[in-house]
Amino acid sequence: MLAIVAPGQGAQTPGFLTPWLELPGLADRLSTWSEVVGLDLIAYGTSAEADEIRDTAVAQPLLVAAALAAAEALGAEPDLVAGHSVGELAAAALAGVLTTEQALTLVRERGQAMAKAASVTETGMTAVLGGEEAEVLAALDRHGLTPANINAPGQIVAGGTVEQLAAFAADPPPRARLRPLSVAGAFHTRHMAPAVDHLRQAAADITPADPRITLLSNADGAAVASGAEFLDRLIAQVSNPVRWDSCMETMAALGVTHMIELTPGGTLTAIAKRALKGVTTVALKTPDDLDAAREVLR
Repeated sequence: MLAIVAPGQGAQTPGFLTPWLELPGLADRLSTWSEVVGLDLIAYGTSAEADEIRDTAVAQPLLVAAALAAAEALGAEPDLVAGHSVGELAAAALAGVLTTEQALTLVRERGQAMAKAASVTETGMTAVLGGEEAEVLAALDRHGLTPANINAPGQIVAGGTVEQLAAFAADPPPRARLRPLSVAGAFHTRHMAPAVDHLRQAAADITPADPRITLLSNADGAAVASGAEFLDRLIAQVSNPVRWDSCMETMAALGVTHMIELTPGGTLTAIAKRALKGVTTVALKTPDDLDAAREVLR
């Protein structure tokens, strides 16, 4: 059983799209999509500096476009799709819930709205590695932080104000390592509530289709059969924690045997190697990885 997954914000690195532009037609495709999102995706994916693509309003459309371009180059029909955070928009398009243009239009609005929400209060995120989950969650609660991403056992991302994160760093949970993340705000926390309202308005005229393949939700890992419900969940997810651990539990329960992570791949396959023992994984980092992915398909 094949799962294709799309990474979330933070996976982008300077120049990651450069080798992909050598594929026939891909530059033309990205040029067309650039008009939809109002950004020069080719420039941001090839020559932009790290700080430029760290901007939420840039990073989110760039990541969704890159994932969809890689999926088109791969040409595979998976049994299951899922996306981490903003990657859910790419997954929704691959499952047929949204058209490519609808997904790109929504990610443009999502990125801009989340960037605006992040500018209201100085917030951030910190990865918490290791420790007992109950103790980590108790420490987050004690400092008023949100477990914004629960990615796997021993990997939780905390979100909150810089003052809350500083207090947490001075009083960490036992046996846990803290790693501040280079992100523009506390995503998937209450600080993103204004972005939810904006995105809901932006999606008001969209009539989603029901998914044609299994599509998992970040809210709880559930396979969602209704396109309307998935769109509602996708919008609400902006200010609610990402439960990627639950998504992987569902993959295991459904019998996923192979996972391909779309460009810029690496983050989700690294988690899967630890949490989904026995599942064959391929991360699409450059077009050179397409051969390995197609071997998995065979």
